[in-house]
Amino acid sequence: MPGSNIVLMEHVTEMTKADIAKHVQEVAGISEHEAEALLDQILELVKSTLKVGEEVTVTGFGKFRVRTKNARIGRNPRTGEEITIPARRVVTFQASRLLKEYVNTGHGTEPDNGKLK
Repeated sequence: MPGSNIVLMEHVTEMTKADIAKHVQEVAGISEHEAEALLDQILELVKSTLKVGEEVTVTGFGKFRVRTKNARIGRNPRTGEEITIPARRVVTFQASRLLKEYVNTGHGTEPDNGKLK
């Protein structure tokens, strides 16, 4: 399958959506437009799944979920005045054991012959 091997981008301090699309284009051998459209579709699927309150699990990578935080009393740090912080939903991410191991194996080394399972 094209693109099944992980190829590290060198000297990246921050990866943007455009960087990911460019990398997908190069690894998969598809056009820039196709890579951007594919990435957009994946991200829309993740967002819409989270919006309805379902979890998104990417095996070997991690789990995205939505958690509800209750309203609470807080303080304005400038004035010290008590304020009510409204209830809200937040997106959380829990890295998988494999991702944690991968990140902690050192710079430039990859477990499992360069494949993250």
